[in-house]
Amino acid sequence: MTPETEPNESTQDAERAEAAQTHSPDRPPTPEEAEAAERGKALSDGDQKEVAEHLEEMAERGAHAKGEGEIK
Repeated sequence: MTPETEPNESTQDAERAEAAQTHSPDRPPTPEEAEAAERGKALSDGDQKEVAEHLEEMAERGAHAKGEGEIK
């Protein structure tokens, strides 16, 4: 196994410079990718009230779980 190392100042400077750069795609999406993205967006635009109710139900169920998966 490779031993852990500490990044030097040069590495940290390079990482900061890279993090500050804006990023953009190397190409536009293909028609198939664009269509898949629209389908995914349509699926995720579900009933927000239903989603909130489900979240509340799962949180309540998790709060009372015993054994494996129990939140302490």
